[in-house]
Amino acid sequence: MRIDVLLNKLCLVKTRSIAKNACDKNAIIINGKYAKASFEVKENDIIECNMYGYKTKIKITLLPEGNVAKKDVLNYYEIIEKEQDQSIV
Repeated sequence: MRIDVLLNKLCLVKTRSIAKNACDKNAIIINGKYAKASFEVKENDIIECNMYGYKTKIKITLLPEGNVAKKDVLNYYEIIEKEQDQSIV
């Protein structure tokens, strides 16, 4: 599944276009490398998101097949670390 679609389905960003813009601005890192919006994510990938004033690192545990309800998103990833960073927009 594409990273921009995944971030949107897991409610980590509000829209897919925001996810694409974040990738274009090098705010998304997957397994230590900057990701383009078309990057194919697999289970057990480590994703770092530097957005909304936070540095968040998550591990994908399961890829969603369709849309995901907000109450169920934590079934698809686990938060490794989350810290506030005022220098990130």
